[in-house]
Amino acid sequence: MYKSNHPPLIVLWRPILAMLMVILSSNYLVQFPINDWLTWGAFTFPVAFLVTDLTNRAVGAAAARRVAWTGFAIAVVVSLALAPWRIAVASGMAFIVGQLLDIVAFNKLRAMSWWKAPLIGSIVASVVDTGIFFFLAFYGSDMNWLTLAAGDLSIKWLMAAVLLAPYRVMLPRLQLWVPMH
Repeated sequence: MYKSNHPPLIVLWRPILAMLMVILSSNYLVQFPINDWLTWGAFTFPVAFLVTDLTNRAVGAAAARRVAWTGFAIAVVVSLALAPWRIAVASGMAFIVGQLLDIVAFNKLRAMSWWKAPLIGSIVASVVDTGIFFFLAFYGSDMNWLTLAAGDLSIKWLMAAVLLAPYRVMLPRLQLWVPMH
């Protein structure tokens, strides 16, 4: 076990890499609507909450915050190269607020049934994340961002439920996610 549940960043490479991949793919895919109320990013972004929740369960809130902040810093820089600056900034702001909220909610509920902390944390954080992102990214643009935000949020809630399956599968395998040397 690590001193004070603070594993070194090198030990957190799996969650950090996973977070980076989620953010980059979501920033790119949010630019492509599927229809009038949904973008492809709605299907990839909820995996960020899975990454945070697995890290939180494996080694605690401090490590989950480190993964969130590290993923945020790396992804914003790279996102600026892959997405328009407004989307990159909106993504960064929404991401870090949503992730920190998810970590707080998860910790308040972590002693309950295995599924309550990740599901409720993801649902609550998705509301805040979606509101911040779509407002900052698309307010004043030609995009129907309120409709997109509503569609996006509904998919995020659906994905929060779907992602309970991989979360449950990983629970007895958390040593694979963050090795506890």
